[in-house]
Amino acid sequence: MEKHEKTNAMRILEQKGEGYTPYYLSEIPEDGKAAAEMLGRDPASVFKTLVTVGSDLAHYVFVIPVAETLDLKKAAKAAGVKSVEMLPQKALFPLTGYVHGGCSPIGMKKLFPTYFDETAILFDEVVTSAGKLGVFLSAAPASFERTVGAIYADLVR
Repeated sequence: MEKHEKTNAMRILEQKGEGYTPYYLSEIPEDGKAAAEMLGRDPASVFKTLVTVGSDLAHYVFVIPVAETLDLKKAAKAAGVKSVEMLPQKALFPLTGYVHGGCSPIGMKKLFPTYFDETAILFDEVVTSAGKLGVFLSAAPASFERTVGAIYADLVR
């Protein structure tokens, strides 16, 4: 069996005593829908991590199903700010330590307020990036609550 390197997100889950299942894809999917297909998972249970900046200049993380689009007005309402906008892609790595397409809600350089789309609670486990391109993990929604303080809200269009 091939040995795979653990990501920071995996190590943090282990340190907190949270269970997870890692997935290592042999090729990098072109987008989240392709990742769901390659993982053999319902796209509604595979979530992408989006980082935003609020009108208060604070950063907020939103985790939504890969086939959906973040509703910026709903996101701002959930965060309790006037507005949010997507973080410019070039700012993602310096801020989080993650690259576009490999951003995990767990293990960013700093813990930001993290909101999961409310549909996450419909699943026993949801899949997110594990922090590297082509590497994913599935964990119970409660694990994200305990690890990053995930809050559930209606976030998609």
